[in-house]
Amino acid sequence: MNTTTKYITLGLVLVALVFGFYSCNKAKSDGQNSATATIATSYSVSVITAAKKDMTDNFSQVGTIVAYNDVAVVSETSGRVVKVRAEIGDYKEAGSVLVEVDSELKEAAFKTADVSYEKAKKDLERYEALYKEGSISDTQIEQARWSYQSAEAQFIVARRQLSDTKITTPISGIVTARYVNVGTMVMGAPQATQIANVVDITRLKVKVNVAEKDVIRLKVGEKVEVTTDVFPGNVFTGSIFSISSKGDEGHTYPVEVVLNNSKQQIKAGMFGRVMFTPKISGAAIVIPRECVVGSVKDAKLYIINNNIAKLRPVVTGKDLGTDIEILNGLQEGEQVVVNGQNNLSDNAPVIIRK
Repeated sequence: MNTTTKYITLGLVLVALVFGFYSCNKAKSDGQNSATATIATSYSVSVITAAKKDMTDNFSQVGTIVAYNDVAVVSETSGRVVKVRAEIGDYKEAGSVLVEVDSELKEAAFKTADVSYEKAKKDLERYEALYKEGSISDTQIEQARWSYQSAEAQFIVARRQLSDTKITTPISGIVTARYVNVGTMVMGAPQATQIANVVDITRLKVKVNVAEKDVIRLKVGEKVEVTTDVFPGNVFTGSIFSISSKGDEGHTYPVEVVLNNSKQQIKAGMFGRVMFTPKISGAAIVIPRECVVGSVKDAKLYIINNNIAKLRPVVTGKDLGTDIEILNGLQEGEQVVVNGQNNLSDNAPVIIRK
């Protein structure tokens, strides 16, 4: 009997030990599973702090660079070219003679007109003295005055016709083309002969066409940057010279930009890229575009509050490329999820990555 009791007691002890071991392992396993579940439901995210800042909406346009002044010099007289004083590539000051036309007949006409003018002038002086004395009639003094005025007009015309035989450039610049040589017959108006082309490239214009959504933000006088493919490392500063009030069929508006080219590095006819940086009035909240969940028209953001992600609808404004303006629904200083929101849901716990 004693032996049986011992075996029963030993069996009970073994059962107790096995039950205790199982209970401990189960409790530990449950604790680990609970911790694992807690960690698994906390999502790792990156955040940015919403802040207001002055915005610029940069955009660029490619246009053609042209000379600030580009003049086609034409003949104002008729005759044969007797002398050429300009070659392609020459720099000429304003008023410099480019071509001379035969002036023999013009000189003769000028001398005749000059003599007639001087004679009429002296005759009028004598007639005026006699008229004051009462020695001549009103008709005679009027005739003398008319003769003087007619002689003066003929003198002015003859002088201008003689001057026109020396064809000059009205601007300072470089001769880019010459269309006549010695012996060429030239004509005046109405079918004037083109003599040469002169350009001033100390200042240049860049002509671009800007879309209607962008042109309304531009102002005359605003600074711009101009770059070219031939000088990739150089940035030239210019300013908006004019903005057309009328668009074309494509709803673009001609805009002219002026830039200094005192070193004459850039040549007329090159392509230039103009970078416009219009400022948007007032400071606004701007966040990275990747913060937005869904489309821009139905935008939402995940806002972090006490390590809980809250899905909130917002109203977006201007699309600024990689950034976007928030008009309503977001306050300055709030934390916005910028990375990791694809796995989130409303009220999900998060861990913020530093």
